[in-house]
Amino acid sequence: QVHLVESGGGLVRPGGSLRLSCAASGSGRSLNAMGWHRQAPGKQRERVAFITNSGTSTYRDSVKGRFTISVDNAKNTTYLQMNSLKPEDTAVYYCNTGTGSGMSYWPRYWGQGTQVTVSS
Repeated sequence: QVHLVESGGGLVRPGGSLRLSCAASGSGRSLNAMGWHRQAPGKQRERVAFITNSGTSTYRDSVKGRFTISVDNAKNTTYLQMNSLKPEDTAVYYCNTGTGSGMSYWPRYWGQGTQVTVSS
């Protein structure tokens, strides 16, 4: 079993930045990637980014160039640095871990989510 705890969400103005953190504990078989999804009110959950244990990262088009996913293996923590935030980035952000291959990612364990609100 893997336990994930997100932090770092909050209210930020358009153009601002936030950094989300996700601390992982426990272990699971065949896990080689960590990622972030988000879900806005009334919309389906969507994948934001994921990174494999080889360091390869993949982003959805709408966040490319603005968001950066990284991992600190010594701390078992994943980060999502979000810059130039837009109102349409407002959502609950979920950390997860699972299996990644190429452009595909299958999350298996999820955190509880953290709210990000971008508003003036």
